[in-house]
Amino acid sequence: MHLLTEIQYNPCILYFQKAFEAEELLVEAHEHYQKQSYRNRCHILTAQGVVPLSIPVVKGNSKTLVTELEIDYGQRWTDIHWRTIQSAYGSAPFFEYYADYLKDVYDRRPGLLFELNMELFKIFAKFLKLSKPISATQTYVKTYEEPVLDWRGKLHPKKEPDILHLRPYRQVFGKQFASNLSILDLLFNLGPEASIYLQNSAAFC
Repeated sequence: MHLLTEIQYNPCILYFQKAFEAEELLVEAHEHYQKQSYRNRCHILTAQGVVPLSIPVVKGNSKTLVTELEIDYGQRWTDIHWRTIQSAYGSAPFFEYYADYLKDVYDRRPGLLFELNMELFKIFAKFLKLSKPISATQTYVKTYEEPVLDWRGKLHPKKEPDILHLRPYRQVFGKQFASNLSILDLLFNLGPEASIYLQNSAAFC
C-alpha cells in the first residue's frame, strides 16, 4: 500500500501509525492550502489540558498552493511554540534526548510551511526508524486507484477519526489519557519505545 497524505505540522500519532503500515509514502505537493487543518497546527498536552499550536501564515487561502505558502515570522510564534512545548514536556523522560534536534529547525526559520513541515517530518521519521521511501506528487490528481490509499484530509483537528484505536501510554499531565496528540507527546514520553508502540498499535487496529 502507498499512503498518500498531506504534510502536517508535528503530525498526530495516527498519522505515523498509518505510515508504518505503508510500503511507501506519497506527500501531496500540489494541493491548495486549507485553513484550520493539521497542515499548520498540532495539539499537545499541557498542565492546562490539550492545547493547540498554530503557525501563522502570510495570506493563506484556498487559492494558495501549499508549497508556496509563506510563514509569518512577524508574530514571533516560534518563541511561543517552543516555550509551550518546553513547559509541557520539559519534565518528560525523553525531552532532553530529542529537544535540541527540533529546536534547531525552529531556529533556522524555514520560509515556507511545506519546507518546515518536511524538515520536522524527516527528523521524526529518523527518531522513529521509519525507513519508508518518501516522495512528493508531481501534479494534482483528484482520484487515485490501488495501490494508493488516499488519506488526504482524512485527519482533521475538529473531527475525531472513526478509525482511532490508540492504546493509552504514560503522559506527563492529566488523569485521563489524551489520545492522538502530536507525535511530540509520544516521543517525549516513550522515547525509543515510540516506534514499537506505533507498530503494535497498528496491529491492534
